[in-house]
Amino acid sequence: MVFNVGKWKVTHFSRSNPSNDYFMKKQKLESTQIEKDLGILISSDLKVSQQCQQAYAKASKSLGMINRTITNKPTKILLQLYKLLVRPHLEYCTAAWSPHYQKDKMVPEKVQRRFTRTIPGLRKFLYETRLKHINLWTLEDRHYTSRPDRGLQNGSWAVCCGHWNFL
Repeated sequence: MVFNVGKWKVTHFSRSNPSNDYFMKKQKLESTQIEKDLGILISSDLKVSQQCQQAYAKASKSLGMINRTITNKPTKILLQLYKLLVRPHLEYCTAAWSPHYQKDKMVPEKVQRRFTRTIPGLRKFLYETRLKHINLWTLEDRHYTSRPDRGLQNGSWAVCCGHWNFL
C-alpha cells in the first residue's frame, strides 16, 4: 500500500509523553496540537472548548443569515429554519464531544438564546419562558434526553429527534 507522507500527522495525547519525532519513508511527520477528523476537533489535551467555539461560529453564521434574509418573521417559519439550518451545527456529534464544563455548555446555548430573542413578542421574557412558549428544550436537555442512561427518570416520556421515546 502506498502512503502519502504529507497527509500523516502526529498528535501526542499525554502530558508525560516525550513527544518524540516520528518518521515515515525518511520524512519527519508533522506534529499537531489539534486535528480535525469527521468534522470534530480533537485536541492533544482532549478538551472540547475549540469544538464548542467552532459549533458556535457555524451556527451563529447560519442564524445571522436567517435574520438578514427573512423579512417577514412568523414564529412557525423562524422555528423551522432554526431547526433545519442552525441546530444541526450545535448538535453535530455531541455524543463524541459532549461538553462537561459549564463554560463549554454555555457557548452553543448562546446561539439558541439569541434565536429565541428574534421571535416577535418574546424578547422581554426570560430564556426558559421563551423556550416553553415555542416548545423548545435547552440544548443540554436535548442531549441528555437522547441518552437514556443519563436522561430523565425511567417511566418518563421524552421527545428526541422528533420521535416519542419511553424512558
